[in-house]
This record gives sequence, C-alpha cells and structure tokens, in this order.
Amino acid sequence: MAAPTPPKSTSEIRASFLDFFERRGCKVVPSSSLLPEDPSLLLANAGMNQFKQYYLGKKTMREIGAASCQKCIRTTDIDIIGSDGRHLSFFEMLGNFSFGGVTKEQACAWAYEFSTEVLKLAPHRLHFTIFDEDEEAHEIWRALGVSEDHISRLGAEDNFWAAGPTGPCGPCSEIYYDQGEAFGCGSPTCAPGCECDRYLEFWNLVFTRYDRQADGSMPELPHRNLDTGMGIERVAAIVQHASSNYEGDVLSGLIALGVEISGRAYDPLSYQGDSRSLRIIADHSRAATFMLADGIRPSNEGRGYVLRRLIRRAVMHGRLLGIEGAFLSRFARSVIETMGPHYSELIEHRDLVVSFLASEEERFFATIDNGSAFLEDALAGLARGDTLDGRVAFTLHDTFGFPIDLTIEIARDRGISIDEEGFDNAMTEQRERARAQVRDVAWSSFDSVWIGLADTISPTAFVGYDNYEAEARIVAIILEDRSVDAVEADQVAEIVLDRTPFFGERGGQIGDTGTLLRPDGGTAFVVERTEWRERILCSHVGRVGAERLSVGDTVIAQIDVARRERIRRNHTATHLLHAALRGVLGEHVAQEGSFVDDERLRFDFTHFSACTADQLAAVEDRVNDWIFEDLPVATDVMDLEEAKSSGALALFSEKYSSRVRVVSCGTASRELCGGTHAHTTSQLGIFKILSESSVGTNTRRIEAVSSAGARSFFRRRLALLDETAEKLRVRPEDVPARVSALERSLRETSDKLRRALVGDTSDAIDRAIGEAVDAGGYALVVARIDGLDPQDLRGAWDTIRKRSDGPVAAVLAGATSKRTPVLIAAGDEDAVHAGFDGAALIKRIAPKIAGGGGGRPAMAQAGGKETGGIDAALSMARTELLERR
Repeated sequence: MAAPTPPKSTSEIRASFLDFFERRGCKVVPSSSLLPEDPSLLLANAGMNQFKQYYLGKKTMREIGAASCQKCIRTTDIDIIGSDGRHLSFFEMLGNFSFGGVTKEQACAWAYEFSTEVLKLAPHRLHFTIFDEDEEAHEIWRALGVSEDHISRLGAEDNFWAAGPTGPCGPCSEIYYDQGEAFGCGSPTCAPGCECDRYLEFWNLVFTRYDRQADGSMPELPHRNLDTGMGIERVAAIVQHASSNYEGDVLSGLIALGVEISGRAYDPLSYQGDSRSLRIIADHSRAATFMLADGIRPSNEGRGYVLRRLIRRAVMHGRLLGIEGAFLSRFARSVIETMGPHYSELIEHRDLVVSFLASEEERFFATIDNGSAFLEDALAGLARGDTLDGRVAFTLHDTFGFPIDLTIEIARDRGISIDEEGFDNAMTEQRERARAQVRDVAWSSFDSVWIGLADTISPTAFVGYDNYEAEARIVAIILEDRSVDAVEADQVAEIVLDRTPFFGERGGQIGDTGTLLRPDGGTAFVVERTEWRERILCSHVGRVGAERLSVGDTVIAQIDVARRERIRRNHTATHLLHAALRGVLGEHVAQEGSFVDDERLRFDFTHFSACTADQLAAVEDRVNDWIFEDLPVATDVMDLEEAKSSGALALFSEKYSSRVRVVSCGTASRELCGGTHAHTTSQLGIFKILSESSVGTNTRRIEAVSSAGARSFFRRRLALLDETAEKLRVRPEDVPARVSALERSLRETSDKLRRALVGDTSDAIDRAIGEAVDAGGYALVVARIDGLDPQDLRGAWDTIRKRSDGPVAAVLAGATSKRTPVLIAAGDEDAVHAGFDGAALIKRIAPKIAGGGGGRPAMAQAGGKETGGIDAALSMARTELLERR
C-alpha cells in the first residue's frame, strides 16, 4: 500500500493537524474571535488564550485535551514586518492543549510523529532544544530516537515559559528545522537559537507545571498542563521548500497580486525597497481583513488603532510602489477566496470588509496630504546637507502613518538626511511603553470573587421570559467585593438567587428593577439594577430592607412590570430598525451596538455617510408599516449553526453558546437575541426617529422612541408648537409661514445694519479712517466694529482700502453676531513693502482672545473664545506697529 501523500498546501496542513489530534482523543475547538474574552488582552495573540480558565483550573474538559487553529494578531514589532522572512502581524497558530490528560511523553511523541510521519520531514533535519535543567525532556527525546547532537540545552530566557512575574510557568521544548548551511551565518557555533535563518523553530511545547509565587517559590499546579503551538505559515514554508513565511502559498499569492497591481518586481532574497513594501501590503491586508470580519473597527485607540495603523501602513507602501487610488479591497477579496472555506466569517461579512477597507483608504488619502504638508513644512527650513530631526520623522510615522522609508526617500530627493538614531530612540520608547502595558497585566485579573462563585454555585436560572414573579432562594451575597453569609438592614449589596425573573443587563438591554419580598409580604430588598456576572450568575444590586438577609433565605422576586413592558417594546423596535436600515441603505449595514431602556432606544450601525432626510423617512415609514401590520413576534431555540443557516442575523462582538434564541418579527426581521420582546409588533404603537449622527469612522447612530416614549415625544413636540403659535399670534399650521416672514425681515434689517457699518457711506469707517495714524510708510487704521461676521470685516477692509489716498493697513476686530471674537489684519501692497506683516501680527495678538489663526502678510485672520480680550488685542497691535516706525 502506497504511503499517504504529505500535506502541502496551508489548508491541507491545517486539516491534517486537526484530524491527527482528534483521532488521538482531543476535542477540535474552533478558533476564537480576535476579540478575546480575556480583559487583559487587546487582541487574541496565542492559541492558548481561549483555554486560560482551563489552565487555571476554573473549567474542566471531558476529553483528554484540545486542538485548534487559532487566528492571532501580534503587532508589538510591527515595524520589523517585511524586513525579514519571519515576522507577521497576522498568523495562524496550530495548537494542542491538555489540562492534565496528556503526559509529557505523549506530547513529545505526537509532535515527533506528526513532523516525521504526516509532514514527512526528514528526521536528520530536525533539532530539539530543551530547558537546560529539564532532564526529563532530554530522556524523552532520546527515547524517541533523537541523537544527542540534535538536542541543545538553552537557558530560561529561551526555554522556560512564564505568564508573568508570578503565576503558571514551566519548561518548554522547541523543534527546529535545519534549512542547510546555505541559509546559515557561517559561524562554527551556529545552532538552534542562532539569529540566522538556518534553523527555523516551528513547534514549541510548553509543559506548565508550576505556580510561581511572589517570593520566588514554585509549588506544583493541581495538574500538569500542556500547551503546544506551531505556526502554520512557518510549517507551510518548510514543507513547500520556501525560504520564508512569505514564500508559502497564501502570502506568496498576495505578493503576486501586489506585483500585478503595482508593476514592480519582487525579489524573495531582498528585504528592502519594493520587495519589503510588497510583503508589508500582503501581511497587513490579510490582518486587516480578519480584524474587520471579527467586528473590529478602525479608530484612534485600542485595537481599532492597531487596525487603522495596519491599513494606513499598507496604503503608504502602496504609494511607495506607485499605486494610485484604493487597492486594499482587491487584497481582501483574495484573502476571503483563499481562507474563507475554513473561516466562514470572512465569507459571511465579505461585503462589509470590502466596504470598510475602501472607505478607510479614501479617508486616509486626506491624511496623507496632511502628512505631506507637515513634512514639507519641516523640510522648508532645512538646506541641502542638513539633517531632519528624528522625532519629527517619528511624529510623521506615528501620527500621520508615514513609514520612515517614505520620509527618508522624500528627504533624500532634497539632499537632506534623517536623524535615524533619534527616530529609533523615539520608536524604542514607544515599544517599551507598549510592552510595559502588556507586562503589567497579571493573571490575577481573573481571580475575582465572581469567578470563585461561578465555580461553586450553579448558574442562575432565568425564568423571566414568561414570568414576572418567581419564588427563589438566596445562594450568595456580595458585600464590598466579598462573599458574605448575611447582610444587615439598609446595606447596599448584591444578591444572587438560584432562579430569577429579573433580566440582567446584556445585549444592549438594560436590566430590570423591582423588589425581593419576604414570604410574609414585607420588602426584603429593593433591586435598583440587575447585571450578569461571569455570564452565568445574575446579580441583583440594591439595598436591603428593614431586616437582615442571609444566604438560604427564600424570597419572592418581583420585577417592575410596567418598566419591563416599555423596555421590551423598545427592544423589538431595534430589530425592526435594523431590518429597515438594511432594506433602505443596503446589506452592508451591520449592528455595531445598541442600548435599550424604558424611555428610548439607541442603535449604532455600519454605514459610510450620513443618512439623508429621505432615507430616514423611508426607514421610519418601513418600521411603522410593520408595526401596523401587527406581525407576530416569535422566539425559537435552536443550534447556533442551524440558526445562522436559517438566515438569522448575528452580532460581530457577541459570544454565543451552542444553543441560541432566534427572535422573528413575522418575515420582516430574524435575529439571534437573548433579550425580551413584545408579543406582536402592534404593541409598539408608533415609532419615531429622534436623531441620526456619527459616532466614529463609518459608524452612525440613530436614537428613537416607540410606545410610551413616542407618545411622550409627540405630546411635548405638539406643546412646543402650540406655545410657538401663541407667541407668534397665528394658528399652528401657519407657524412656518410666519417664521419665514420674520426671517426675511431679519435679513433685511441685518443688511441695512451691515451697509451702515461697512458700506461706502459708513460712519464707523469714516471715524476709523479719520483716526488713522502714521505707522511709517503707511497709514494705520485700528478699529473695533461689533456685530459683523469675518466676511463683513473683510468687506470693511475693502472699503477702507478704496477710500484711502495712500498706502494703508488696518487691524479690525469685533464680536460677531454669534458673540465670538474675530480679528483681521490686512494691508495693501505698499504697506506690506513698508514692513506690515498681517500674519506675524495675528499670531502675536490672537492669544488675547484665547484663539489662533494665520494667513499672509497682506491678509490674516484669527478667531477665539474670549470677547473680553478684543480691546487688549487691538491695543497690543497699535503699540507694536507704532513702535516699529
């Protein structure tokens, strides 16, 4: 029988790895989102992230272990990417994990078997490193047939893993592939661990067995854990006989696309110039595609900043390659086509990903222009042979997204060099700040009182979908972040019940309020808000009644029914609004967040421009049509995959269990949702949009009301109309015409005032010209004229210039019609030749009005915040200009 063909493509390697470990009793677990549940992580950066609570003993697994292919993002060394064949911002990590069920001998044997029997890697090319004190690992590898000269001992820096200064830790062992002497550094001491490319580390086996304490002691963990990781790009490069991660099938395909678009050549042996830019675009476009598909949005902070920086860095390197216009969406489509069969979220959110990339690119083009202007200003003061400050170059890099090599190239064309040492120092400082933030995060963030409770008491049973009242037993009391057995009268505490009709805040729906009653009817506890803790325990937050409460007491839990009714109607309104937006604006619309309480609803969604009045009217009409149709609101519980295949919409950021609730409003809407809802759409009564606004790049927000909230809104709005009509002494229906007439009258009056102030017959200008003084080569007019907007002040200057017999300059100021200060400094050509510089003067006097501005010597302007400083600004201008005569 012929030997099986070894996997060659990335998809084949991925499938064979997962199948290998599944056949050995491990549970295959899908990749978690790049949005980690772990609050200590910005982004998922390792396969073990989703198993942290298993390692800590907080959760257990029936199988002997798990296997996964985890999508990861690491950007600590983003500026190195493209400069070598190893670093990537996005990568897939094949992993095998066990929490006491797999021995160290088994783990090593499986790794060796998969490498030699499945991947068909030649044993003589495999080298193994161990922690220098780990004799056990040494004996295991020797027993598997590894020769002594293929085992290297390394210190704790290389082969001892730790979560941090304290916490889980243990020795590790790495497997390297020898590419041959041609890839080496030529040193006689070259061995695994060397910085050259000869020995490629592709598999790391971590044997976590200790719990390091603050005093340095390392007691054993309750059970020995196993965490192995193998980068799929590295393995693909090895089995495909490629020289680096970028030569594997996935990334090489993206690089080929870059070559096609740019027309530039790619050299796999070059890590500079065009080849480096092509690598960066390939890597960053893949990372951005996956981040967008997981619901991360470009922003100026957190993971959104990471995404924005990756996109902008790719765009800038596209410019370096001579690519004009948007191009990243083509790379996204290639990523989706190649990797979508394994990561269904890529296909599911294809249109959204492509739209976001196109929008972000277009938005960045203006930023590029601003960065170019900043660089031009910085270079303008330098001569050929000078050096640009490294921190200026870093500001371009960090603020405007300019890669340092682009700054170097532009400066080089002017004969100007860059202080690269200063740039590197600024970059190092930034990296150290980023790494310090990572180091400062301790695993102890998981050790809260709620995690302990979640392990010791059963999840709260929520019975509030169909019941507004339930008899329950107190199973835990939290007082000042401590679990206590009892709590005294009138104290603020958190109560956990074994069952509850109270809805805990989640999914954008606010939690219930109400009362916990004693069996005799007395108030035991007033519930002011309700929250879910650790996703399974419902916390009733509030104040104890007149008597002591203890764990084990029986209470009658009653929610505020009228408040719940208003909340659930508003929640159903968000579903109808979502469906209407998708129908009117397009299928790219996706929910980015929501908030529902008893008064109104707020809905954030993906869209790339402000909604027009006609679009909002169409959305509102569509929702109200569905309300008037009295559609049934039905809830079904089903498997997650069944729900998605039925067309139910799911939220990007939501973490769903295997069984989910699907809420349908007739055929109008179908979404995964755990919230409470109306029974029919007609219970919403009426729906009204209050506002539409931007809450970030490509994200819009609608605020609206329904039911009782809509009734209150219309009552208030009609009362305002009646009050306005009464003041105008007209009928309500005649208010618009009366307001239009008043506007016309006001414009006419304003025009008369403006002509009186700045026109050719203006007394104010006559007085100003009459008070002009000799400033040495030109007449200087300094005047305050209030009630004029900036363009009117410029008109006053035009009048002064026309009516002056010789060279003239003016400094004019005043409070505008909106009560904000404005300054104008202007001079004719002769005054400028005589030394008048309006731009320089404005910069000096603008602080007097708490403002700033600029312009040219012949015309400059400033606005500000302090009208009280106008006279001081004019006085300063007069003094400075006359002292220079």
